[in-house]
Amino acid sequence: MARLHNELFAICDRNRDGSFSTQANRRAILRQFADDLARAGFNIRQMSARDLKGRHVGALLRRWQAESLAVSTIKNRMAVLRWWAEKIGNPGAVKSNDELGIEKREYSTNENKAASIETVDLSKMDERIAASLVLQSEFGLRREEAMKFQPEYALSGRSPLDSETREIRLKGSWTKGGRDRVIPIRTQSQREALAKAAYLARDGSLIPPGRSYRQHVIVWERETAAQGIGRTHGLRHAYAQRRYMELTGWAAPAVAGIRALTPEERLKDKEARSIISEELGHGRIAITNAYLGSWKW
Repeated sequence: MARLHNELFAICDRNRDGSFSTQANRRAILRQFADDLARAGFNIRQMSARDLKGRHVGALLRRWQAESLAVSTIKNRMAVLRWWAEKIGNPGAVKSNDELGIEKREYSTNENKAASIETVDLSKMDERIAASLVLQSEFGLRREEAMKFQPEYALSGRSPLDSETREIRLKGSWTKGGRDRVIPIRTQSQREALAKAAYLARDGSLIPPGRSYRQHVIVWERETAAQGIGRTHGLRHAYAQRRYMELTGWAAPAVAGIRALTPEERLKDKEARSIISEELGHGRIAITNAYLGSWKW
C-alpha cells in the first residue's frame, strides 16, 4: 500500500468524527482521493498526507468535473478534502467552493421522492428489518438510526403504549453527525411501531445478536432491493411531507405544486420547516427543503 494511503488511514483512525457510517464513507473517499491523485500523475508512494497543496486539490477537481459528476457529489468530496486539510493543520489548502468556481447546489427541485411503506410486503422480510422500516416511516429515521434503534434507551425505559410517553430520544452514536435529538410521539401507529420494536429488540438494538452492523447492512440492502424500495430514504421524505400537512394544514409544494402564499401562510410555512428540520436531524433547513419543495416566491 502506498504511503499516502497509509497516512490517510492513520488520520482516520486518530479522528473518529461522526457515526460509523460517516467514518467508513470518509475512509473510502480518502482512498479514492489517493487513487485519483495517482492517476493524475502524482507519486503517492512517496507523497505524505501533509503534502496536500492547492495543486493536488485542483487536479482532483478537474478530474471530477471531467467525469461530469453531480455538483452535490463534488461538494461532498470537497467537504472530505477540507476535513483532511483541517486534520493536517493546513485548512488553506482547500479554497471555498465559490473561489473554486463550483456552482451552487440546488436542494429544492420540487421533485417528490417520497416512498410508502404500503408498497412493501413486510411479511416476506427479516422481522427486525421490517420493524426498522416501519420506524423509518413513522418517525422519519435514517437507515442507520433505524438499524441501531434501542427502544429501551429511546423510551427511557417507559412503555410506548403509556400515554405519558410522548417522545423518543435518539443517541448520537446512531445519528449522522453524532447529534442527539428528540422526536415527538403523536399517533397510535407510532406507539404500535415502537411496541413491536421493543418486543424484538428487548434490551438491545434492532440489529440481531451475533450480527455486526456491516453484516446487517448487507442483509438490509438485499431484502429492500427485493422489495423495490432501495435505500429507503424516500420514507423520510414521506414523513416530512406528512408532518408539513399536520403543521400547516396544506400539502407541501413537492406534493401539490406551487401556489401563492399569504404573509400568514409564509410564517406558518417557515415555522413548520424549522420543526421538521429538527425532527429529521438536518443541520440546515435548505436540506429539508429538498423533501418538501419550494414555493419560490
